[in-house]
Amino acid sequence: MAEHFIDEKSRQLVFYASRFLRGQLPHYELHLFIWDTLEEWAVLSCKPLSPPAYQERVFWYLLHQLEYWPEQQLLHDKKLKRNLQLCLGFLAGKGLRPENCVGLRP
Repeated sequence: MAEHFIDEKSRQLVFYASRFLRGQLPHYELHLFIWDTLEEWAVLSCKPLSPPAYQERVFWYLLHQLEYWPEQQLLHDKKLKRNLQLCLGFLAGKGLRPENCVGLRP
């Protein structure tokens, strides 16, 4: 059940974050998506017992980065933006596994 949640939310995160980074989605909509995702995770009835797979670790890392950094930094910090795009590419199945992207379950 948790694996299905991460798969589904990864696709949605790629959708929302990609559009935000291209200037096609307001920051508050990305923020709402992130908090909705956290609320859904909190009520998930089946918490995983095994360590998270790399996809899940990248998912939680990306979610944290998008919520942690201010909007202007997300849009204009080239190093940060490149790192976010590497994570998005990996979650979309179009890129290699990014290094040093270790997110933890909330």
